[in-house]
Amino acid sequence: MTETPTRPLALLDDAERYRTFDELQGTMPTVWESMRLGFADESVVVVPSISTEGTTTRSGTIMAAMEERALFLLLLLRQPQLRMIYVTSQPVSESIVEYYLGLLPGVIPSHARARLTLVAVGDASPEPLSAKLLARPRLLREIRALIPNHRRSHLVPYNTTALERDVALSLGIPMYGSDPRFGHLGGKTGCRRMFEELGVPCPVGAEDLRSVDDIVAGIQAMRARRPSLTEAIVKLNEGVSGQGNAVVDLRELPACGSPEEAAIIAERVLAMRLEAENLALGVYLEAFARHGGIVEERITGRELTSPSVQMRALPDGTVELLSTHDQLLGGKSGQRYLGCVFPADSAYAAAIAESAMVIGRHLAGLGVLGRFAVDYVVVQDDNGEWTPYAIELNLRKGGTTHPFLTLQFLTDGSYGGADGMYRTPAGAPKYLVATDHLEDDRLKALTVADLFDITMNHGLHFDQSRCTGVVFHMISCLTECGRVGLTAVGDSPEEARRVYEQAQSVLIAEATAAREEGILVG
Repeated sequence: MTETPTRPLALLDDAERYRTFDELQGTMPTVWESMRLGFADESVVVVPSISTEGTTTRSGTIMAAMEERALFLLLLLRQPQLRMIYVTSQPVSESIVEYYLGLLPGVIPSHARARLTLVAVGDASPEPLSAKLLARPRLLREIRALIPNHRRSHLVPYNTTALERDVALSLGIPMYGSDPRFGHLGGKTGCRRMFEELGVPCPVGAEDLRSVDDIVAGIQAMRARRPSLTEAIVKLNEGVSGQGNAVVDLRELPACGSPEEAAIIAERVLAMRLEAENLALGVYLEAFARHGGIVEERITGRELTSPSVQMRALPDGTVELLSTHDQLLGGKSGQRYLGCVFPADSAYAAAIAESAMVIGRHLAGLGVLGRFAVDYVVVQDDNGEWTPYAIELNLRKGGTTHPFLTLQFLTDGSYGGADGMYRTPAGAPKYLVATDHLEDDRLKALTVADLFDITMNHGLHFDQSRCTGVVFHMISCLTECGRVGLTAVGDSPEEARRVYEQAQSVLIAEATAAREEGILVG
């Protein structure tokens, strides 16, 4: 039976909203336990809103594709009683839905489709999906009415802000995600402070900065501690995927404490290299003044990698180590997130996992709920030893979430923290390489139907019998933007890489051929 709100959301101030939110979140342990019992009225509501502050304006098409990136959650419909309500800004093509449901092991796709309700707002603007919903109370009431039992349902967001809190309140269900009041811990200033408080090694730096003068003073303090600094990275508090970063050249500066030091550092800051493309320095500095940020040492060494550790805090307060990944980075200065390789290199996987669990247990003790990840820079010295530095905390689903969960949902396997390996129930190890950024203008020549034809004709489709192959995501922006994401799964690191590279080369070749065929007349 559907419950009805007792008070309009608009009449609640922020304190009242959080009191009501706390009451809802208090039901999450019971809801979580019921999800394992196969009740006929269990459900989840997926609202993959990208509610983060960025330095660039994404197109509505890219935002829609980012919302569809979470379509791997349709694989949860392998649970035979589960119902899912999946909300997006724009309608999702039925062929894309069929593609994901066709991946379900041991499930009749039509049976899963009957338990899936797709809700489209019909708003193609780049505004966050949660904001679009909150601007349409009637639509929220319609979604609320679709929930079969509010005591056995929860909201699954991408990240959590006051917007997602208000969506949860409007639907009358708890949210599987971090309390927005912990949001500052996921910002660059908050996580730096937490790393230092917990004794987790992180780059030398300064936080809670707002201006060029603050950055200059921070760099001066850093140089006093480490005179050998050659580069520093300025980061927006809320920047994501490296797009809020900028590199400052610190080579050949005057001695620390010299009269001209501050002025020359200021010149270097005003000449810093921004990672985001087509972003003016003035716009960046305005965002920095508004949202704040940090500056920290850019770690260098003989060999450098950027792994991450994924964890989740459960409603009972325990923390699970989910996986480790090596990140694939690119962009102007190698700081833009492009994809990942699973698992992380065994040379340092255990060390970063141990460090991350210190952070994870602390967060769980504070009451953080849901998935989160810690990003690292790991540097190798001349003796071959690896040293990890924590650089970022993501209190949200990230670029490594959907590849790993796709693997997990398709194979029903598990990750072993002791050896850093993922194995199927039969004990077979699995590896993956994934990206959100297979981008090429030639791909615009392909339609979604072409993608599926190419996948089948070249044997790229995920093979359930072998648990290897390719799963595509962000499919809807293929034709307009020339971009698609993919996860390649193999029985060895080499096979995963081979399948990944084969998928990319095949798509580019087919797209090139499609363009060269031309249009026939007569």
